[in-house]
Amino acid sequence: MPEWLYEAGIGEARAALVDDGRIVEALVETDDTGPLVGAIHRARLVELIPVRRGRVTLDGGAEVLVGTLPPGITQGSALTVAITREQMWEAVRLKPAKAIPTDDAPTAGPDLLARLHATGHPVRAVRAHEPDLLEQAGWSEVLEEARTGDIDFTGGTLRMTPTPAMTLFDVDGAPPADALALAAAPVVAAAIRRHAIGGSIGIDFPTVEGKAGRHAVAMAIDEHLPPPFERTAMNGFGFLQIIRPRPRASLPERLRADPVGAATRALLRQIERTPPGGPRRHRVSPAVHARLTARPDWLAELTRRTGVVMEWDI
Repeated sequence: MPEWLYEAGIGEARAALVDDGRIVEALVETDDTGPLVGAIHRARLVELIPVRRGRVTLDGGAEVLVGTLPPGITQGSALTVAITREQMWEAVRLKPAKAIPTDDAPTAGPDLLARLHATGHPVRAVRAHEPDLLEQAGWSEVLEEARTGDIDFTGGTLRMTPTPAMTLFDVDGAPPADALALAAAPVVAAAIRRHAIGGSIGIDFPTVEGKAGRHAVAMAIDEHLPPPFERTAMNGFGFLQIIRPRPRASLPERLRADPVGAATRALLRQIERTPPGGPRRHRVSPAVHARLTARPDWLAELTRRTGVVMEWDI
């Protein structure tokens, strides 16, 4: 039976849905995610944007884009909004969270652990002094996929590339093209789920001759990708597009938006899992050292969990 493994790390919470010993879905929620989907906040309208849209400031200070504003609302008005999409980085630009007006009372949005319990799958909390079940299921390999975009499968490779417009998958391998495309389809579907990719997704398959062959590839996507999603047919050049809900950034987007932060949190996880008596001095890159210095709360939590004040060399 599939089971969620959940780890409350330093600077991030992480989880993996594991089935038959392998990760089928990996999720990370960093402590700087901002307003969570489902949260309801008091806000003030600071800018009107045609048509019936605007920018608001939440009581906590975050700026959020709001759609479907009520008619007649004016700049400076107070309102209550529900978060529908979290903030996310696209290239070097931070896209604010999105929200809609609501009459409901303010409430916190569900965090990662709450969302895991809502799936109905059992949830097991993984602790640092216990065996590393995440790693045994392939956690590092999934993170490496997200970081590099390289995914191998029998007979070919995928290159996964997040862009501001869509996440692209390029299929490459040995002919025949129809067999390669058919073999790649379930691998692409699994990667989309594993990395929690939403929004617009483009898949560049090799050119498959004939409608029957192209239809078979599209059916393989339908069979292996859990709903909800919409897709186009594969065109004559081998391109197929998928649209999925995108309430949060995908794993590749999270890691690539802040590689220094990801590397720093991975280092803290490694140190936390080192048995007592391990080294207290660690050599790190200047960028990681700067991030550690900027986050004394991370260092304090590391000391609390390990009982050791770590020292750092550059």
